Amino acid sequence: TTAVWDLIGKITGKPVHKLLGGKGEKQVKVYDGSIYFADLLPGQASRWKDRFREEIDMGLKAGHKAFKVKVGRGAKWMKRDQGDKRDIEILRTIRTHAGPDVLIGIDANNGYDLAGAKRFLKEIGGLNIAFAEEMFPETVKDCLEFKAFLRDNKLKTLVADGESHKEPSTFKSFVDARAIEVLQGDMKRFGFEGILEEASMAFRQNLLVAPHNWGSLLGYYMQLQVGRAIPNFYRAEHDPLNTPVIIDEGYSRKDGVSTVPDTPGCGLSIDEKAFAKHARVFYDLKA
Repeated sequence: TTAVWDLIGKITGKPVHKLLGGKGEKQVKVYDGSIYFADLLPGQASRWKDRFREEIDMGLKAGHKAFKVKVGRGAKWMKRDQGDKRDIEILRTIRTHAGPDVLIGIDANNGYDLAGAKRFLKEIGGLNIAFAEEMFPETVKDCLEFKAFLRDNKLKTLVADGESHKEPSTFKSFVDARAIEVLQGDMKRFGFEGILEEASMAFRQNLLVAPHNWGSLLGYYMQLQVGRAIPNFYRAEHDPLNTPVIIDEGYSRKDGVSTVPDTPGCGLSIDEKAFAKHARVFYDLKA
């Protein structure tokens, strides 16, 4: 439905974020979600610490002040003990290099169980982890126990989850119990309407929304529009995708926040010359 909202905005002369409510901050907080498993690449095996330092530097240069780091190597990529140890080493390397003022979150893609997540967070508690995403397959009971564990250990880490949910209604039990503090319905799957429904539920319980977004440049801009629309937006997830075809004048990222234009619709347009050039290359390759 993104194209429909964009069209309505252009017809009415209003930005999508205004059509969606216009109750968010003028500049939207963002984070770099691209810090993955570089240490597992054959070419980086002997220099993985340097590689993570380079990735943080690239993110800082791209205007970021917040990063999400993938963990959970012991679930699939390495033996459990070795993977957990590597997760900890990487986070310590990144915190030392980035300094105390950079926000760091973690995402395990269900790579731990509840007991393992507790052990892990106890080990890295001193690194000031802002949020822990999808540490284990979420249930209300386990999320509440994990949240209680964090508070008992004086950790401010927020419990984040929800990218695998298929519709906003499945968040209801988690929201009612305040079991998830940052709701992460997928931006493209939910669309503007679904994320707003999720955000409305969350707002009533003083919870936050940070849509899941990976591998979608359009999804990034959709998040930014939502960020300007709702008052309980946490951060937009960004990865290094780019294209010369989209003109995004009015969007700019600096010091961990992005501007969002007040131009009609989503504030995006197509560079027709660039589109024609890349279309020719595509069809030439197919031929």
